[in-house]
Amino acid sequence: MTTAAHFTAALRERRRLIGYWSLLDSPVAAERLARLGYDYLAFDAQHGLFGYQGLLNNLIATDTRGSTAVGMVRVEANDPTYIGRALDAGAAAVIVPLVDTAKDAADAVAAVRYPPHGRRSYGPMRAQLRIGPDPVDTHEQTAVLAMIETADGLANVEEICSVPGLDGVYVGPSDLRLAIGGRTSTDPDVSVAFEQALTRVREAAEAAGIAAGIHNGDGASAARRLDEGFTFASVAADVVHLQQIAATHLAAARGERA
Repeated sequence: MTTAAHFTAALRERRRLIGYWSLLDSPVAAERLARLGYDYLAFDAQHGLFGYQGLLNNLIATDTRGSTAVGMVRVEANDPTYIGRALDAGAAAVIVPLVDTAKDAADAVAAVRYPPHGRRSYGPMRAQLRIGPDPVDTHEQTAVLAMIETADGLANVEEICSVPGLDGVYVGPSDLRLAIGGRTSTDPDVSVAFEQALTRVREAAEAAGIAAGIHNGDGASAARRLDEGFTFASVAADVVHLQQIAATHLAAARGERA
């Protein structure tokens, strides 16, 4: 079973990591996904269908026998309460959305670290079984990632990447494409500017020596982004893939082309 310490060390060393993105509150699915070989399972508490109990149950399920993955959480907001609860539930890393400035990133780091390095409240009721529990060990074993998905975040990405204690940045491609002027989250008319934005994020992270991640709709896209220089990539997402495969099987059963 992959430990949080091994995962976080690999992330900080900018080794390639591949994860799977989950929107559905299904611990049984998480158990199965955790055994497939992914480095992490990311549970989306911002846009996904999780309450806190669901988030806790899925993090527990990720630690199933034979798991290769750690649990990661995209929290609802850059707020110490949301971040602390995700970490207390056992997340090895948190992705913090809508980081616009270096101060936003510093606030996220502070929410992940115990005093005197931050302001996380001590109470790892479930996390202590897998992570820490001593603050110095916990700091080594948990990671904080800032999402770059807004016009301000892109404009300030070099300063964000330089914030002490930040372990990496994570591109939200849908929001970023909208932020640079896309009419939709997949608007091809801004593809050149979008690719330039991705290059800027990658290069800023590399210069700062931190991880650079990105969200992807499929494995082939994830492979391409890793080859371009991103150090970790998520394949997304269970609810979409369930619909896609079900449609494929329905078409096959009807003798149609999907």
